[in-house]
Amino acid sequence: MLYWPPPPPAAKSPFEARPVHKRARILKSKTIFHGRAVNLKIERVIEPGGVDTTREVVYHPGSVVVVPHLADGRLILVRQYRHAARQSLWELVAGGMEPGETVRQSARRELREETGFDARVLKPLLDFFPSPGILSEKMHLVEAWDLTPAKKRPDADERIEIGFFTVDQVLEMIQRRKIHDGKTLVGILYLLPARNPQS
Repeated sequence: MLYWPPPPPAAKSPFEARPVHKRARILKSKTIFHGRAVNLKIERVIEPGGVDTTREVVYHPGSVVVVPHLADGRLILVRQYRHAARQSLWELVAGGMEPGETVRQSARRELREETGFDARVLKPLLDFFPSPGILSEKMHLVEAWDLTPAKKRPDADERIEIGFFTVDQVLEMIQRRKIHDGKTLVGILYLLPARNPQS
């Protein structure tokens, strides 16, 4: 007679952990660099867990990441040189938010600037922090549908190549390690369950 031992008790879900209600307390903050896109500060802080430490923080106003869908099901990616990475990268449309802009307004502007398309439908999906250890930037993922041609208006310092890819082509690019941009990986992989609801 075969005996199968009972399964071990389920581990407590990390989402059931006790929330931390305390806030960090900044004791001292010094701006050591003020740039066009970011500010760099050194801050002495007492964190919610009681840790008294000094943090280097890059402050950024936030940005949008746009997943543009063509009527035939293809996606639009853009490629441009990223000096910090020392290479050109295929990416979703993205850019920093201007003061006073809503997420939809920023997404519409960036889509026009980088691709020459406008979108009748813009659907915010989620937001995320790409590098919360050092960077305050929050990225907002937005889907763009019902695209129509518009005037392309890239920034003066941008040289952008536009590509049109099927979802399968983009997934193959990911599997072959041809896409290295983090926000693009988040955006594409987030949409996979919607494409394959049975999986």
